[in-house]
Amino acid sequence: MLDHVITGATVVDGTGAPSFLGDVGIRDGRIVAVTPAGGITEEAASTENAEGLVLAPGFVDPHTHYDAQLHWDPYATPSVNHGVTTIIGGNCGFTLAPLKAEDADYTRRMMAKVEGMALPALENGVDWSWETFAQYLDKLEGRIAVNAGFMAGHCAIRRYVMGADSVGKEATPEQVAAMVAELGKAMEAGALGFSTGQSNHTDGDGNPVPSRHATPAEILALCEEVGKHEGTQLEVIVTGCLDKFSDDEIDLLVKMTTTAGRPMNWNVLTVDSAAPDRAPRQIHASEKAKEAGGRIVILTMPVLVPMNMSFLTYCALNLIPGWGPILSLPVPERIAKLRDADVRAQMLRNADSPEAGVFRRLADFGRYVIGDTYSEANEGLSGRVVADIAKERGQDDFWTLIEICINDDLRTVLWPMPTDNDQASWDLRQQVWDNEHVILGGSDAGAHLDRMCGATYTTRFLGDMLRGRKLVSLERAVQMLTTEPAELFGLKDRGRIAEGFHADLVLFDPATVGSGPARLMHDLPGDSPRLTSESTGVVSVRVNGVETIRDGQTTGAANGTLLRSGKDTRTVSV
Repeated sequence: MLDHVITGATVVDGTGAPSFLGDVGIRDGRIVAVTPAGGITEEAASTENAEGLVLAPGFVDPHTHYDAQLHWDPYATPSVNHGVTTIIGGNCGFTLAPLKAEDADYTRRMMAKVEGMALPALENGVDWSWETFAQYLDKLEGRIAVNAGFMAGHCAIRRYVMGADSVGKEATPEQVAAMVAELGKAMEAGALGFSTGQSNHTDGDGNPVPSRHATPAEILALCEEVGKHEGTQLEVIVTGCLDKFSDDEIDLLVKMTTTAGRPMNWNVLTVDSAAPDRAPRQIHASEKAKEAGGRIVILTMPVLVPMNMSFLTYCALNLIPGWGPILSLPVPERIAKLRDADVRAQMLRNADSPEAGVFRRLADFGRYVIGDTYSEANEGLSGRVVADIAKERGQDDFWTLIEICINDDLRTVLWPMPTDNDQASWDLRQQVWDNEHVILGGSDAGAHLDRMCGATYTTRFLGDMLRGRKLVSLERAVQMLTTEPAELFGLKDRGRIAEGFHADLVLFDPATVGSGPARLMHDLPGDSPRLTSESTGVVSVRVNGVETIRDGQTTGAANGTLLRSGKDTRTVSV
């Protein structure tokens, strides 16, 4: 007897092949029958009529930071609400293991600073009772509602081996060997590979994070170890990921993938018609890697993710050259600096300089929309555009924005309007999606919780392709969300609707699939806030055959698999 049969669905199998009206039978967490409609005659414990609905493989999100959230939220919401059945964490060099007890506070503060995870949530929602990477994975085994795999992060490994010297010191040969050994242990326990961050991230003390103090030789030694373990990968973020790679960065990236003999992915390619030479430069690194016998895969988002800003808490504004030191000052000193006309003039010059790279997109301050306000002086401004307010006041745009924020003791929520929503940018995205080196991803789900909600990209993309811009077909869109990321990570028997594959399935209404508006909720441990969004049109999500979502809401079932390298992944050739 079958456990469940879905009948009469429009089956989109994830391969890009034409859809068809069909039935799918499930038993013991696997797909055991895929037939044309009416083709399954075996008796089933339950049957579901899916006429008018689309059945697709569960979506695979290749870049998340759910490393902490899964400890208090085994569903990885809102990703699972939007059809995601498999997530990859441990990216950008940031993981919670290995970890010595005395370094827990440092790690919490670093994750709060770099990944925008609320410190009270980290302190109250995670018990921090592990030391090794194996113990961290075991903590999640058997209690998650999604399939989840994790890279081993450079920052955690370096801190574990070097302690406080991991910041500011070059590792000795003995310390490098110890890091390589720890990485090896992590992959033997099931880590999906190695991630490192060589970007401009700083820790809770304002210093460059541990991985940024590594020499190329240290990084390559760790990459060499990756190549000794089955089913492993590399993931990286470097400064050039934010704009354009330097020649030295391309050289390092190519050496990393060729040394490991493994694919490497990075996050995230920003496509903008105002910077038409950015994408070709980024893709050039992948072309160089292919010539050298390696593989560099680029992640890019298929939707624009709204992101709010604030002059009070760490956000993208801190990454504008020269802004970080000012926005890191105590609030009274920060306000004093912002009142200074000369300081503001210099900040404006920095924001609009070539050195600002991708962050120049933030420099049109008249286009910011005022979000939540907190003072009597700002009553009635929420929802208004800064340029309109400035014109009424006879002020320049930037001073108007600063004055509003000062009235709220810098708590004002700001929403910059995207500059890359023009038709030329969408045409360029369509071209980029067709490139062999590019796949969809980069949600950062689980991070920057009060600033953005990228977890909804799956349903928003499908809605846009079905009822909006229609830049690709439904079959191609599903392939981009399922088979392509599953194949990148060598996930065994996932990412397709086929007999023998795990029954990770999404059933949705093509007429309504999408995402509701983002809203701020205080539902994290410690009453901490996060932006979230409900799905629309998602009828059912099954993880390993068990229904986890019904009509967009969790069911209480938790049947996810803790994905371990070698066991649940195969080695992907470069």
